[in-house]
Amino acid sequence: MAEGDPRATLLPLGDQSLLVKFADSLSEAANRAAIGLARRLERERPDGVAEIVPGLVSVLLRTTPGVDLARLRGELMLAVGGEADLPPPAARTVAITFDGEDLPEVAERLGIAPDEFVAHHNATSLRVLATGFAPGFVYCGFHPDDLVVPRREALRPMVPAGTILFAAGQTAIAATPIRTGWHVIGRTAFQNFDPAAIPPTTLRPGDDIRFTVAR
Repeated sequence: MAEGDPRATLLPLGDQSLLVKFADSLSEAANRAAIGLARRLERERPDGVAEIVPGLVSVLLRTTPGVDLARLRGELMLAVGGEADLPPPAARTVAITFDGEDLPEVAERLGIAPDEFVAHHNATSLRVLATGFAPGFVYCGFHPDDLVVPRREALRPMVPAGTILFAAGQTAIAATPIRTGWHVIGRTAFQNFDPAAIPPTTLRPGDDIRFTVAR
């Protein structure tokens, strides 16, 4: 493992899964470590691994029946400490209509006007941190410290697919109707989930994503 990388912890989940965990809370280093490991394992998948699922700070490996988890654990420790020639991240653009009902409140919390918030929000590209929670749901980060607000105190009963959410230094894209405690700042025509497609999502962890104003 390179100097400064977070230390990995391997945890069994039942008798057919292993979790490689890099931290107890989200950080830039832990997220990059999880994405890097997942991509290395996708390129050189260990025998008996049926599914590789990267999370915000961890990677879940679901195995086929009968796999020797002790043997797999040893292979994973080598993979965690190894290096790989990974391809550069894909660059994506997502256009947003900034008309969300929480946008004025978010801007007020930050002490800026709504149009200033939009300009700051779109000023730099973000990174897809993870997909999951709900089908096609995308976490994107990280915004600078001066663009951070906490989640809402009240849970919103339901928002439609394509809703753009904002909280905790991240922007998220809902790909299916969900309940949420994040702030609703806009909507997009982009859909990240198609159950008939292989793979069913367009965005993947590590992708570079830039948000623009929909015209």
